[in-house]
Amino acid sequence: SEPGFTAENSSSVPQQKYRVLVGVTGSVAALKLPLLIAKLLKIPGLEVKVVTTERAKHFYNAQEIPVTLYSDEDEWQLWKGRSDPVLHIELRRWADLMLVAPLDANTLAKLANGICDNLLTCVIRAWDLSKPLLFCPAMNTAMWEHPITAQQVEQLKGFGYTEIPCVVKKLVCGDEGRGAMAEVWTIVESVKRILEERDLPRQS
Repeated sequence: SEPGFTAENSSSVPQQKYRVLVGVTGSVAALKLPLLIAKLLKIPGLEVKVVTTERAKHFYNAQEIPVTLYSDEDEWQLWKGRSDPVLHIELRRWADLMLVAPLDANTLAKLANGICDNLLTCVIRAWDLSKPLLFCPAMNTAMWEHPITAQQVEQLKGFGYTEIPCVVKKLVCGDEGRGAMAEVWTIVESVKRILEERDLPRQS
């Protein structure tokens, strides 16, 4: 069997799975990535991979992420010549559902305008719009209340993406107000509901 696969995974009975790609960006809420992944992995038959921006790495310890974690450097190391796989396209094909949690103000602005200057934004720019994409905004209240934020969130929803709205709480900066990422349990329940509602084709 492949390295890293347990005997259970490689048994003669194929195990059906949903494949979820988690994108993480440079908001303080990226601290919650280890907890989010742990909770997602409790959903039966869920296989998870993570794509991170460089700034997001500041907030979590990669050693605490028990699934494959991709970053910009992987895209460039993988591709050496014309016949080599392009990582952002491979990940787009692999995933049944994408979850961006947290989505910071900078990456929100990039996505709304079609900018694709790193691995994560390239995956999303190439995303198959027949598959669900969920996003969880997270930013300071002053940034959230800037008029352009509502326009950009609406732009993403116009593409067919699903917003998991941010919440009111005391933020790390000390401000209190809307802008904090939704609670991890809310995000996980949203993923479960989308999988059930859409009855996505399972991978065998």
